[in-house]
Amino acid sequence: MKKQLVCFSLCVAWLLSSCASPKDFVYLQDMQVGEKYAFDTAHEAVVHNDDRLSISVSCKNPELAIPFNIQGGAFRVDASGDVQSADVSGTREKGYRVDAEGYIDFPILGKLHVEGLKVSQVKNLIEGRIKEGNYIKDPLVSIEFLNFKYTVLGAVGRNGTFQVSGDRITLLEAIANAGDVTSKGRVDRVAVIRESDGARQMYMHDLRSKDVFDSPCFYLQQNDIVYVEPKYRKRDSEDRSWQIVTTLLTLASVVTSVLWVLK
Repeated sequence: MKKQLVCFSLCVAWLLSSCASPKDFVYLQDMQVGEKYAFDTAHEAVVHNDDRLSISVSCKNPELAIPFNIQGGAFRVDASGDVQSADVSGTREKGYRVDAEGYIDFPILGKLHVEGLKVSQVKNLIEGRIKEGNYIKDPLVSIEFLNFKYTVLGAVGRNGTFQVSGDRITLLEAIANAGDVTSKGRVDRVAVIRESDGARQMYMHDLRSKDVFDSPCFYLQQNDIVYVEPKYRKRDSEDRSWQIVTTLLTLASVVTSVLWVLK
């Protein structure tokens, strides 16, 4: 009987020392091994105000593309009729900044409204305008983001703003880059705050479920804010209190068991 009580006390102590079930923090626990899940291969970033874009134009005749590759239209025609770039080094920032009204000032073509468009749509817009003006018959336009960034806050290993090389990053990658969710974070309460159409909207995610793949925020957009909600509203105070209580209960249970055996 005494041995049974000792075993029972030890089990109670172990349960009290276990603050959470593995189900509370295991990611994607409803995915099945071997089962296939569809994903979006055609994701594209959307252009927003204050984005900075690298845009280059090329064609079979490189000289025809020169005026479109010089920000501000700084070029000249020499005595032989060849188009040459003017020396404007250091006079302008790299790339084309999308202004507050959603426009970029592009050489030759002038003001172009690009805010709210996907990268492929901006590409088609510029190529179409060049063809309409009979500047180049078959232009090729390449576009890249120069300042794609997002912010991660809350119960993660490292808070901060992160820069992306390119324009494609997932919510899970963003959390991994920030040092993963800590033991004080709630994997079932991961928010993404996004700016769209002049308003901010919050989307909530449960990383334990495969439904995160279907979220409109699975692929982050420029300037998204990721917030991992902590388990406690007051930093560390409840956490320390619970640790102290469970430790004392564990010790009390073990001591009681030992004393009972010694009687």
